[in-house]
Amino acid sequence: MFDGPGFPGSLEEDVFETWLEEGRDSKMSYAYMLVIWDAYDNAYKPMYVEERAKISRYEKYPEATGREALVAAYDLYSESRVG
Repeated sequence: MFDGPGFPGSLEEDVFETWLEEGRDSKMSYAYMLVIWDAYDNAYKPMYVEERAKISRYEKYPEATGREALVAAYDLYSESRVG
């Protein structure tokens, strides 16, 4: 996933699927999974949020200037990408 010139790196599909499962299985009532690019670790990581409004708190890749940048957001249950 995320292969191509518009992304900082690629992500294995099985890792992505594991992240979705972990978010759904959490005792917290998460609704969304954010795929974050960590510029210091040079790696993707998941972040889970309960409300869609919290997604807008993250600067989007590649415009972000901090350590973390939002690459994509997904609904945990429909697995659809949130725009």
